[in-house]
Amino acid sequence: MSDLRTRFGTLVAAHRRRLKWTQAALAERAELSVDMVSRIEAGATGARFPTIERLAAAMGIVPAELFTDELPNGALQRSRLTDITSRLAKLSDADLEWINVVIWAAMDRR
Repeated sequence: MSDLRTRFGTLVAAHRRRLKWTQAALAERAELSVDMVSRIEAGATGARFPTIERLAAAMGIVPAELFTDELPNGALQRSRLTDITSRLAKLSDADLEWINVVIWAAMDRR
C-alpha cells in the first residue's frame, strides 16, 4: 500500500510543479490544508476519493493521471493545454459552440 501512496504523492507533486504552484496554492484550489497536501506528496497518508477528485479538478487533470507512470508523452509539460481545457470546462454549451467555430476558422487559415 505504501508504494501506491508514494507513487500517488510523487505524481501529485509532479503535476503541481508542472503548474508552477506551491503546495499552498494547490491546497487553496483543492480546498485542502497545506499539511494534507504535504503529507500526500510525501506518501505519508493516502487520500479518499473526494480528495483525489478535488486534487485532480484543481490541477485540470483526470484522476487516473495521479496513479499511473504511463502518461502520454509530454503529459506533465502540457500546462497550456490543461489551462485551456480547464477554462473550456466552465463554459456554457452556447459559448463552447462559438469557441468551436472560432477554432475551426483559425485552423482553416493555416
